[in-house]
Amino acid sequence: MRLAAVLLAAASVVVAAGAAKAQVPVKIGVLNDQSGLYADLGGQGSVWAAKKAVEDFGAAAKGLKVDVIFADHQNKADVGTSIARQWYDVDGVDVIVDTPNSGVALAVNSVTKEKNKVFINSGAASSDLTGKACTPNTVHWTYDTWALANGTGKAIVKNGGDTWFFLTADYAFGHALERDTSEVVKANGGKIVGSVKVPLNNADFSSFLLQAQSSKAKIIGLANAGGDTINSIKQASEYGIVEGGQKLAGLLIFLTDVHSLGLKVAQGLNLTSAWYWDQTDANRKFADAFAAANGGKRPTMVQAGVYSGVLHYLKAVAALKSAKDGAAVVAEMKKIPTDDPLFGKGEVRADGRQIHPMYLYEVKKPSESKGPYDYYTLKGTIPANEAFRPIGEGDCPLVKKG
Repeated sequence: MRLAAVLLAAASVVVAAGAAKAQVPVKIGVLNDQSGLYADLGGQGSVWAAKKAVEDFGAAAKGLKVDVIFADHQNKADVGTSIARQWYDVDGVDVIVDTPNSGVALAVNSVTKEKNKVFINSGAASSDLTGKACTPNTVHWTYDTWALANGTGKAIVKNGGDTWFFLTADYAFGHALERDTSEVVKANGGKIVGSVKVPLNNADFSSFLLQAQSSKAKIIGLANAGGDTINSIKQASEYGIVEGGQKLAGLLIFLTDVHSLGLKVAQGLNLTSAWYWDQTDANRKFADAFAAANGGKRPTMVQAGVYSGVLHYLKAVAALKSAKDGAAVVAEMKKIPTDDPLFGKGEVRADGRQIHPMYLYEVKKPSESKGPYDYYTLKGTIPANEAFRPIGEGDCPLVKKG
């Protein structure tokens, strides 16, 4: 009897060890702006979205032991690079997500390839991430400068806005957004009459707005985001630019920007977005859970993209039963069709671009809104096969030339 008990105990230890071994460790690092001009559109909301994806996936039941950590890149490429190296080399992070600020994202993109980890970008916009800078380790979720340009830019030119002057954030994101929008404007018969580069996180737009005003361009294209977009629109209103006959084109407008501006100032703005909280029942359910955990705020498309991207990443890791080979995980993400409650069905292309529809919205008048965050009216849907740059036009080295 005593021998049987010993054997039974030994068997229990083996089973327990096997169960422990079956838990695949996965560490997710949310790298974004936690304290500056992009904190509202990502920040702690993106951390919540990543954790929510882990919870909804049922990671533990599927054999994954997932930890989520976060850090503030302070909108500095050197800080972002340093954090990425620390995470990959020392802290055992397998995937970095979110990362608004294209300069930081392009730097993290390079480190991720070097370390053979995974980068799922939801926050940064530069289309170069799936173009000349594409790697086997990066997936670009949610939106990019090409999609914004071909949504908002094309719609405005077709409605008569055929002369443009750009206020451009002076770093990788702004440059890419001006470049991609300029190409669309010119391709549709419009003309670029000038542009001015504006430092990131700028408080005073007066001299730049006066240059735009004196250009007599019909459209002042705001190739900026977050706090810079809010400040430029507020100050344009103070200068009476719209009343003077010129129109503002917010090339990247987030829900949080409209909330900060208020409908009285933001009404009538046209924008392109990958996602809006009040568009479907599934979106509303996610937004209600988000609001309950985030002081009543509604999520942005960036935060929804973090959720969607992490969910798909976990599917790939579960299929491979490992998170260690980043390129293999991304290859699996490209193999499995994307399908989740927020973005529906789609795919990750060979260049790393995740494909889904984009949407054209107009900001409501105060009289049209039923309450806080009821801000958008849907004006049109851009089908998934038209929403992003054709795969052969991005110069991505992963794409085989025909």
